Amino acid sequence: EFRRVLFRSDQEIKHAWGHLELLIGKPTTKECLQKAIDGETYEYTEMYPKFQVEAELEQNPLARSEFAEQIAESVEHAEQFKQVLAKAEKRFNALKKVEERHANAYKQVLGGL
Repeated sequence: EFRRVLFRSDQEIKHAWGHLELLIGKPTTKECLQKAIDGETYEYTEMYPKFQVEAELEQNPLARSEFAEQIAESVEHAEQFKQVLAKAEKRFNALKKVEERHANAYKQVLGGL
């Protein structure tokens, strides 16, 4: 039973990725992280502040408080995604230099054969 559930979950994930690919193509890791940053930024700069105004107009302090918490969470998430993107760019740039050195060393050896 457990294996069947796992198989079904895997199929659903592949199904979802298929829909995503139809909508936005095959984004790179960098593009995915930037989309995540943009989405979180939209949430804390536009979406939740508008919800807060509506909650205030409706005199709903509980909702206003919830939206304030969501703003703080979205700020935190955007920052986390920015840090991951910066770290990934730094590491891939370093790896690129290492791989270029390897390729050049192999070319020299090949040229001497």
